[in-house]
Formats: sequence, structure tokens, C-alpha cells
Amino acid sequence: MDNHRKAKSHSHYDAIIIGAGASGLYCALTAGRRGRRVLVLDHANKVGKKILMSGGGRCNFTNYYVEPEHFISANQHFCKSALSRYPSWEFIGMVEQHKIAYHEREHGQLFCDDSAQDIVTMLLDECAAAGVQIRLNTQIEQVQVNKNNESEGFQLRTCKKLSKKEIAAEAQAPQTNYSCESLVIATGGLSIPTMGASGLGYELAQQFGHHLNPIDASLVPFTFTDKTGELIRSLAGISLPVIASNDRISFRLPLLFTHRGLSGPAMLQLSNYWQTGEYLSINLLPDTDIAALLLTHKNSHPKQLIRTVLADNTDNTLPKKLLTALQTTLWDDIKDKELANIKDERLSELGAAINGWQLKPSGTEGYRTAEVTRGGVITDEVSSKTMQSNYQNGLYFIGEVLDVTGWLGGYNFQWAWASGFVCGEVV
Repeated sequence: MDNHRKAKSHSHYDAIIIGAGASGLYCALTAGRRGRRVLVLDHANKVGKKILMSGGGRCNFTNYYVEPEHFISANQHFCKSALSRYPSWEFIGMVEQHKIAYHEREHGQLFCDDSAQDIVTMLLDECAAAGVQIRLNTQIEQVQVNKNNESEGFQLRTCKKLSKKEIAAEAQAPQTNYSCESLVIATGGLSIPTMGASGLGYELAQQFGHHLNPIDASLVPFTFTDKTGELIRSLAGISLPVIASNDRISFRLPLLFTHRGLSGPAMLQLSNYWQTGEYLSINLLPDTDIAALLLTHKNSHPKQLIRTVLADNTDNTLPKKLLTALQTTLWDDIKDKELANIKDERLSELGAAINGWQLKPSGTEGYRTAEVTRGGVITDEVSSKTMQSNYQNGLYFIGEVLDVTGWLGGYNFQWAWASGFVCGEVV
């Protein structure tokens, strides 16, 4: 940093929260209600950007049914305390108090009737009522423990985030110094960099001696190459209910073929549990035992073709375009053979292939479209009751920066509210 740039002011707060997203704002309003002097800092030009884009712009803000098993972490027990102390009905109560209209979709998911902006406005109104100050367009240049007396907390050096015009004019970014007793890292993960995601939280965690579990894009569509990729792209726009699984878990949800690969709730959920190089299994007709169906029809309708049986006799008929593509891929050699002329073993193999279509993704769409970042600050190094660092007094981690990743369906927001609440109760 240039030595000739002088800090212009110095302000002290009870708590400074880095990150004006879901967890940061909830922590701020909770602490502010206790009479704490709270400042929220963010490098973005507006608060809650990921809230605004979530749920197709309607924000899937929580879920009626929140259990620890809806979350992934190296320490499965870590999330239990916060989730039990701040259950989803607490947040629903705030939503109702602010007269925000909402509705339930499948699997207990709750969405705003109108816009995600309603949730952001509610959080900002609550912050304002609690006296919380929010400063945007602010870059964090340095964070250090107060050198005069460690018990007095932290010193932060920040500078204004310059606009492109200011950068082109080689303007100097004015600096501001702050100090605080409690410092809360609510910076989120690396998902959707166009929304301003950065690795600052991970860097600060490591600065204070914390370790990270490997981070990766999650709740993210899969991509495919070669012939599989061509096949999938040719089916873009088709959606159907499936059971998607791997060796660890399965989900019965809709699948969507896209121009880039496989998406939809089934794939996003499964991505939470997928590692590079692994296969996926997709049951394309989960309510029908295809092998049994084909063998039965071989006896009762021996002159029928496989495609006729699959088109007319399954509980959920496969879209015609998908059926044609599968025929080309799985039984092109016998597509015009009558059932009577096909060996039982071959029909059984084909049934298994349709009830368990094996696909090996080349990867995912990555952080560009991922809804969350899996992994993060190791939770064994953080108090589950307060979110305080075990290594540095007064330092806290909340939300997505921690190694807690929720399923699709409002769970990550509930973790943001809950972790923000328990931290806001103590900072």
C-alpha cells in the first residue's frame, strides 16, 4: 500500500461485520437490537445481491422442514446448535410481521409472492431501526489485532472502491480506518463472481491461523463432453422427474437437459455430493421396472418393438425426443427387432440401463453459476454456540464462509439467518 496515502478518519464500533449479505445483515440487526454499535462493510455497490437473484428473483428464503441432515459439513453436528436456537418459524414470523406475501412450493420451500427485494428491504429496515450503519463500495485493505491491547479487538484499514472512470483518471482511493471489539466475517464463498464473490473471508481466516476444508462449486449444473455432451445438448429444454443418485445419496426430483449439460433440482442437489471423476446414476422412469415390463410384454405381445412398449406402457412416458435419443444410444442394434427375437438377458440389461443410466460428468459449470460454495473454514476451529474463533478472541465466522453447505430449498438461507442470529447475540 502507498505510504503517502493518509487515513482520513478513525471510528470505533462494538462490532464490524464484513459482508452485507444474508448472514451479515441478520447478524447486524440482531446485535444492533442489543444496543451494540454496529458497522457493516461491503465492497459491492448494493446489499444482498445474492438474495436478490435467488429463487428466480423471488428468494427461497427458508423451508418449513429444516433438519441437520439437510446440511453437509465435515462435522455434521456443528450446525445443530444454531438451527435449534433459530428455527425457520422465527424468520417466517419476521416476514409476516413485515406483511411480505409468500407461498409454499414442493418440499416445504417458501418463496416471496412478489420479489426478493421484499426480503432485502425488510433486513435493511430492521438494520436501520437497530441503528446499524452500512458502508458499501469499501475495500478491506488490512485487518490486524489492535497492537496496543489485544483485548481491545481489531483495527481495519479500508479504502473506497473506485469506479472505472476514477481508475482511468488515476484517482487516489481515500482511506478510512476503523476499530472494533468484535469482527465478524460474513463474506460468503466464491459462487457467482459477477455478484462480487471473493476469497477475502478465506484469506482472513488463514491470516488468523484457521484452516479450510477444500472448497468447490456446489448446487451447480453438470457439464459433459464428447458424444454424451452432444446427446444431452440435442435434448436441451426437456425436463422430467427422475431419481438421481451416486453411492452416497439419491434424490427424486426433476432433471433438466440444457445446452451446457444437466441441470434442474435433481442435478443441483446431487452436485453437493459429487467428486470429480465419479459417475452419476439416473433412473429415467422411477415408477416403472423397465426390465420386468419388457419381459412381460415379450410374453404377452411378442411382436412389439421396444420403443412401442416404452412409449405406451410406462407410468411417466418419456418425451419422444428423449426416447429416440436413448434408442440411438442404448439399443440401436435391436431397434427394429420384435421382442420375441431379443434375448431375455439383453432386455434385462436394457431395463437396467434405463432405470440406472450411467453418466460420467466432465465437470460442473463451476463458480460462475453455482448457488453455493462447498467447504470452507473448518468448523472444529469455531464455537458452534457463538461462531467465535477458537484461535482469536473477538473474531467470528458466519454463513457460507464456514464449512456448512445446505441443500437446495432455502436451507442455505436458513443457515445464514441462524448463524447470523447466534453470533449477533454475543458480539
